[in-house]
Amino acid sequence: MTRSNRRDIVKTMAVASAAASTGRALAGDPPPIGSTPIRFSDLPDRVFLGGDVWANPMEDWRIVGGRAECLTSKGQRNVQSIVHEVDPAAGGFEMAVTAVRVATGRFDSVGFGIGYQSDIMDHRANCFADPKCTAGVDGGQMVIGDKKVDAAIDYALPISLRVVADPIDADRFTITLTAMQNDRVVGVIQDNLPSDAIAGNVSLLPSMHQWENSRFAFGDWRIDGDGVGHRRERRFGPILWTMYTVDQNPIDRSHTLRLTAIMAPVGAGDRQTVDLQTRRTDAWQTAGSATIDRDSFTATFVVADWDASSRADYRVVYQTVDRDGQIIAPEIYPGVIRRDPAAGVEDPADTPPLRLAALTCQNDYAFPYAPVASNLKRLDPDLIYFSGDQIYEHHGGFGIIVEPADRATLNYLRKFYQFGWAFGESMAVSPTVCIPDDHDVFQGNIWGEGGRAMEDKTKGADDRGGYRQPAAMVRVVHQTCTSHHPPPYDPTPCHQGISVYYGTLLYGGVGFAILGDRQFKSGPQHVETGSGRADHVYDRDVDTSKLDKPGLHLLGERQETFLRHWTEDFAGHTMKVLLSQTLLANLATHHGQYDGYIKADLDSGGWPQTARDRAIEILRRGKVLHVNGDQHLTTMSQYGTEDWRTGPWSFCVPAIAVGYPRWWRPDEVGMSHTDRPIGDAAGGRDHTGKYRDGFGNRVYVHCHGNPIVPSGGNRYQVAHQKGSGLGLVTIDSAARTYRCEAFRFLCDAVAGRPEDQFPGWPVVVHQAENAGENRI
Repeated sequence: MTRSNRRDIVKTMAVASAAASTGRALAGDPPPIGSTPIRFSDLPDRVFLGGDVWANPMEDWRIVGGRAECLTSKGQRNVQSIVHEVDPAAGGFEMAVTAVRVATGRFDSVGFGIGYQSDIMDHRANCFADPKCTAGVDGGQMVIGDKKVDAAIDYALPISLRVVADPIDADRFTITLTAMQNDRVVGVIQDNLPSDAIAGNVSLLPSMHQWENSRFAFGDWRIDGDGVGHRRERRFGPILWTMYTVDQNPIDRSHTLRLTAIMAPVGAGDRQTVDLQTRRTDAWQTAGSATIDRDSFTATFVVADWDASSRADYRVVYQTVDRDGQIIAPEIYPGVIRRDPAAGVEDPADTPPLRLAALTCQNDYAFPYAPVASNLKRLDPDLIYFSGDQIYEHHGGFGIIVEPADRATLNYLRKFYQFGWAFGESMAVSPTVCIPDDHDVFQGNIWGEGGRAMEDKTKGADDRGGYRQPAAMVRVVHQTCTSHHPPPYDPTPCHQGISVYYGTLLYGGVGFAILGDRQFKSGPQHVETGSGRADHVYDRDVDTSKLDKPGLHLLGERQETFLRHWTEDFAGHTMKVLLSQTLLANLATHHGQYDGYIKADLDSGGWPQTARDRAIEILRRGKVLHVNGDQHLTTMSQYGTEDWRTGPWSFCVPAIAVGYPRWWRPDEVGMSHTDRPIGDAAGGRDHTGKYRDGFGNRVYVHCHGNPIVPSGGNRYQVAHQKGSGLGLVTIDSAARTYRCEAFRFLCDAVAGRPEDQFPGWPVVVHQAENAGENRI
C-alpha cells in the first residue's frame, strides 16, 4: 500500500459514500485496506482468539460464531495485535473492524486503542500498558481522545469503524475516524495528534470506559499502512512453547525423553492431538502423537529408548482447522533435543562438566525480562531450572479468580503464558526442570499440609495452612509446570487428590532430586509468633526456639523417605544436586522496606527447626549441593546443625525480577558472628561468617547480594537495583566441584567481568564440603 495522503473530512465521507454506492456490505466486513486481516471468522468457538493477538484478560474473551466476543460488561478489556507495530517515522496507518452489540448494558461504547507504549517499547510489555489515545463511538458521539462530535449511532445494528492516521509533518498526524451502518456514513470525526501518541500497539476496545458497558463482539480486523510493521514471527500460539527432560535409567543406561507442548486454550472444534517429529539427518520421523489435556491444555509425549548420544532437531506439529473442521495449515514449533553430556561415558566421573542455569521469581513489573532471557540464551546451559513463582497474582492485571475451578484455571493459564512468552526460546533447546511455588497457586505463602484445603479462605489467609484454590486448579498448575519431568518417586496423590511431583532426574552424569518444599509443610497457625502476621516474628524478644513443636513438618515424611533413598543411591552418577524452592535457613533480616526489620520468617526453610536439621543430616550423607530460590535475595551459605559448617552448601539464586525486596544485614541489628571470610582490606565482607539465624539455626554466610533502594529508571534498571539476575552452576564430576555464579540483571554473562556478578561470586565448592570437609 502506498503512503496515505492527508485527507480532510469531506474527502473521507466521499470515499465512504462511493464505497456504499457499489453495494459493498460494510456492515459485515471492514473496508478492504490492502492487508491480510486478523481473521476471527475462520476460527472454531473457543477461548483462544488466535496467535496474532493478546486478549486482556484471556478468560473474558471467546470466539463465538466467528467473532471475538467480550464476555463481560466490565471496562478496560482489550484485544491487542502482537503482529502489527505502528512506527510513525515510517508513515501513516489505517485499521478497520465491524463491531456488533451482543448484550445491552447501561452504556454503549466501542472502538480502538492506539499507542500502547511501555517504557521499553517491547510488543509484549506494550500489551499491559494504557493507550495514548482511544478512538470510537460513545453513546451518541464520535470520540478521538478528548474530542467529541455528535453522531446518529444505532447500537442495535453492526457498526463498521475505520480509523486513518495521516502524517502532517514529522511531529503530527491527522486522525480520522469514520463510522458506517447499513452502507452509509453515520459519523466522522477528525483530530490532530503528536506522532509519539500513536507509536506501539493497537487494540480493539469493547468499552472505552472503566465502568460497565454493553457487551460487544468484533469481526475480522484489518491493519495496514506504511507506518505499520508486519511481524508475523511474533505470533504466539496455538503452540505456545515446549519443555522437556531427558532422563537416564542408571541400570540399563537407556534414556527417556519427556516433552510437553504448552498449548493455547483450543476448543472442542479444534484438533485434539499434537504430533512430535524428530530429525537427525534429512528426514523427519514421527516420534509420537499426544492428546491435549482439556484442563491444562498440555500435550505430553513420552519417548522410551531415546538415543541421547547425539543432538536431534524436533518440531511439534499441530493441524489448525477452520469452523467447518477443514485443515487450514499446520502450525510448527521447532526445537533441539540436546545430547546428554554423559552419553557413552563409561565412568560417571569422566563426564564433561554440566552447566545448570538456575532462575526464580519473575515479578511482571520487569516483564519480559529481556536482559535475563538474553543472557540465558548466551550461556546456552545444558539444563535450566526454574524454582517457582513463574507468576505472581498481579501478572497481567485484572486480579485473580478464586473459584469456580474452570475460571480460576484460565486465569492462572493466562498469567502462566507470560512465563513462556519470555523464556520459551531457551526452553525449546535445553532440558528444563520447572517447579511451582506459592504464588503459582495464588498464595503469598503456602504451607500445604499434605494438600489439605484451607479452612479459612478469607483475604489475608496466607498465614494459614492448606491450599486456598480449588484442587482442580492446583492440579493444572502442577501439570503445566512438571508434566515433562520424570515420574514422581511415589505418585500417590495427597489430600483432595492433589498431585505430587517430587522425584529424580539423572542427566549429564549428575543426580538431581526435585522437591516440593511447601506441599507438606505445617502452617503457622500451630504456633504463636506474637503480634502482627502469624508467619512473621517481629519482636526481638520472642524465643523462637519455642516455635519448634513436636509433630511439625517441613518436607514431610514422604519426601524425607525419598531423600534417604536418593542420597544413598549413586548408580550412574557421582555428584548430587537438590533442586527445591527455598533454602533451609532464614537469611533475611529486613523485608519489604529498607528499615523493615524482621527477626524470623516462618515461610523460610529455617522453620520448623527439628525438621530442618533432619533434612540437612539426610542431605549431608549424599554430599548434596542445594540449589534454590524464592527469597528474592541471592546468598551462598553452608548449613550446620550441632555445629557450624557441617552440612551442605546452599546457592539461593537471584530472582529474575525482585518485587518484594529482602536484605541480609545482621551486623546492623546486633547479631553476633565469627569466622568472617577473607575479603576486602578491612578483613572481610560485611554480614558474612558464622551466625545463628532468627530461629537459632547455625548457618555460615559466605556472600550475599543485598539490593539497593531503587533510585528510578526503566523497569530493567529498577530490577537491577533491586538485586535481580540469574544463577549458573557448573558441575564438574571429574574435579568433584560445583562452580556457582550469580549474575546481575543488567550484565553480559559471558563477558567475564567481575562487576557482572554479585560481590563474592563465583564460589567453587568441593563435593566433600557438602559433608563438612571444608576447604573454603
